Amino acid sequence: MSLTDTPQAASNLFEYSVSELSGALKRTVEERFDHVRVRGEISGYRGPHSSGHAYFALKDDRARLEAVVWRTSFGKLAFKPEEGLEVIATGKLTTYPGSSKYQIVIEQMEPAGAGALMALLNERRLKLEAEGLFAADAKKPIPFMPRVIGIVTSPTGAVIRDIHHRIADRFPVHLLVWPVRVQGETSGAEVAAGIAGLNAIDGKGALPRPDLIIVARGGGSLEDLWGFNDEAVVRAAAASDIPLISAVGHETDWTLIDHAADRRAPTPTGAAEMAVPVRADLVAGLAALHARHSAAISRRFSEERRGIASLSRGLPAPDMLLALPRRRLDESANEIGRCLAIAVGEKRRAFSGTSARLAPQNLESLVRHKRAELRESEGRALHALQGLAWKRRQAFDRLVAELRPHQIGALAAASRHRLDTLGTRLSAAIDAAGERKRIGLLAASRIAASLDPRQVLKRGYAIIRDAENRPVTRPEELVPGMAFEVEFSADQRRSAVVTGELDRESPPLRARPRPPRRAPKIAQGQGTLF
Repeated sequence: MSLTDTPQAASNLFEYSVSELSGALKRTVEERFDHVRVRGEISGYRGPHSSGHAYFALKDDRARLEAVVWRTSFGKLAFKPEEGLEVIATGKLTTYPGSSKYQIVIEQMEPAGAGALMALLNERRLKLEAEGLFAADAKKPIPFMPRVIGIVTSPTGAVIRDIHHRIADRFPVHLLVWPVRVQGETSGAEVAAGIAGLNAIDGKGALPRPDLIIVARGGGSLEDLWGFNDEAVVRAAAASDIPLISAVGHETDWTLIDHAADRRAPTPTGAAEMAVPVRADLVAGLAALHARHSAAISRRFSEERRGIASLSRGLPAPDMLLALPRRRLDESANEIGRCLAIAVGEKRRAFSGTSARLAPQNLESLVRHKRAELRESEGRALHALQGLAWKRRQAFDRLVAELRPHQIGALAAASRHRLDTLGTRLSAAIDAAGERKRIGLLAASRIAASLDPRQVLKRGYAIIRDAENRPVTRPEELVPGMAFEVEFSADQRRSAVVTGELDRESPPLRARPRPPRRAPKIAQGQGTLF
């Protein structure tokens, strides 16, 4: 008997199937490690799956633990997983029988201490700063007296009451509150939506458009304020067209929205003080300015009055101003009588002399002398006119003698004959020139007809044109995928596209040989010359 035929010894161990053993291990692990906290570095994270679940691993320097975050828990995480981030995960262990693996189902997750959270915050700050979201030249000035202030905060906290009371005490204006959660996994998205929503108000409806936005929250730990470090909140604050004041936490608390905002307030109350001035101070300032203005006007009037008085003392009296002109007037009045008497005497002497020359006998003598001169001038003019008429009559007679009728008729006949000859030569020249032009035109038309490409197309050729209607003359101009047109006779075109690869070494295409012409049939009974 061989050893293989020896009966197997009986055993009292319970026999498990693979499924039973895997199920027992699963129950044991889940009961023993129902709620655990694990510290490790995230590895292999590629974002949530299309199903909404997230799969990655937690590792340290000696071991690796598979992890999964179900979709229902992923949306509740305070911050999203990132590759290489050290975290503390809270959940329960379980096994996956399909591959004999165990994993942790994470329900909560937080950075491994403030150091890791600050490292993540610093990394995000450097990234956004590199994009220019914190640039100082992009900051907008805060309006001095806004009419409407939009506030993004919790409607039930003490922050909104503090801001409301502080603004009411300083300078009451219209407040427009956008309620959001200021802590939790959805706080970042709600704050970003609130900033964008206030910017979207155009003021044409029932809600007025804010002139200023305040994003406020009370103090808290770094984890409590983490929603205001969200990238979406920072981008919404940087993209806001309305000036924005960040009032998150206390004076020692800093968040990323503080860098993107146009102004940072140490506290929500400080934001209210930045937003509006003190009305009483403005009234007092206006009263002081009014008093100073009135006093300045009074002082100016007094100074001008004193100046005018000083100038008036320097002016002379009216009697002194009129004394010299009055004396000149008196002297002129005395002199004018004497001057008039002298002028009248001189004019009288001149008149007497002129009247003496105008005696009647002198006038008659002057008239006789002028009449004699006139008769003498009349005789000379008549003699001159008679001589001129005689000269003109002799010149006319000479011209009449030179104009012979038979010479004029001969000259007209010769000119008429010459004109007929020139007309005949002109008609012949016009006919000859027209014949030469006609012959040249016929020759040019025959040459143009022989060079017309349409005549070539009628013989079976075609023209290839590219998309810009230019002829393609070389095969290397056709590339695969190029659109072209083929023009045939009678102005017919067809579009086509180059397909396949061109063979650069193939010989050029030759025209298809034309079939030989058939010899014409010779009629019976008729000979041929060939």
